[in-house]
Amino acid sequence: MSSDEEKLNAVRIGINQVDQDILALLAKRAGLAEEVAVIKTAADPNAVFYRPEREAQIIRRQVERNNTPLPDAAIRAIFKEIISSCLALEETMVVAYLGPAGTFTEQATLKQFGHGPETVALASIPDIFSEVEAGRARYGVVPVENSTEGAVTHTLDLFRDSGLVICGEVLLPIHHCLLSQNDQLGNIKKVMAHQQALAQCRRWLDVNMPEAERVAVSSNAEGARLAAGDSAVAAIASDAAAELYGVPVQMAHIEDESSNTTRFLVIGTRPVAPSGKDKTTLLVSARNQPGALHKFLSPLADRGIDMMRIESRPVPGAGWQYCFFIDLDGHCDDPHMVEGLAALKSEVGMYKLLGSYPRADD
Repeated sequence: MSSDEEKLNAVRIGINQVDQDILALLAKRAGLAEEVAVIKTAADPNAVFYRPEREAQIIRRQVERNNTPLPDAAIRAIFKEIISSCLALEETMVVAYLGPAGTFTEQATLKQFGHGPETVALASIPDIFSEVEAGRARYGVVPVENSTEGAVTHTLDLFRDSGLVICGEVLLPIHHCLLSQNDQLGNIKKVMAHQQALAQCRRWLDVNMPEAERVAVSSNAEGARLAAGDSAVAAIASDAAAELYGVPVQMAHIEDESSNTTRFLVIGTRPVAPSGKDKTTLLVSARNQPGALHKFLSPLADRGIDMMRIESRPVPGAGWQYCFFIDLDGHCDDPHMVEGLAALKSEVGMYKLLGSYPRADD
């Protein structure tokens, strides 16, 4: 045996030992999770096990301690799956998302919750709200805005009448692929995708497939399913959808903006405690008087509260009246936020706290 082979064998023996140590530590962590379940259930049969703020704190702490060659994103993903698998030993949790399988919303769901919970694909955003409101799902994951195409207004409008709260957010980089059984782009007659995906790839399609008809369908995954059975059809979808539906990727990264990102919200029924790095979302309407918008935003500015986003939506049945969705930096229980929100509430016509939740780290 050569010297190099001896060195390689020695390294492999070391890797095997480390793997054994990791497995032993995972067994220990799983055992502790089961102890938590016993203690909590004895104290309260309806105990809450999934704590978004605690999970965020644990993962941030591990990222801060990361002195490995692994990138922070890998550390987040590894600990997300460890926490998710241990949580599954404590309770069975159902999470609803905008389906079918293979959508970017499914990817966002897995990024937020890992593979531990049971996931349910639903056909529409209202269905997700209804499923969580009825208690058939503990949480739901819905898209709310895209960095290229802007707000998903349907999601925003549903918050007006819903009693659900926002429990978290997920930022997912969106990379579109062209999927087709046909490797000759000139022979493809139709490109199918969700209308937002078609818009996000508009320039690429103009240059590379100007003659192909663009057909909007309910989801990118549905487009992939249709492309699987018709060589004259291409779909714009993720590489995950390509694998799921068995359609080859003909071109990758066809999105017009390389930084294309979609933000998703996690909706549930229980408010979330502070994690130390949070965001608060409000729904308010201004009184119908001159300077009303400036007047109700002043209490926030005066207290140094950072407004991260504001989106206006028309109020149904009230001509030319608008409500505003506002994202603020901080948790509603933070002392300066308590004071600022109380002052804002006194200046608006309608005030609804949609939730405070951990900010997405990536």
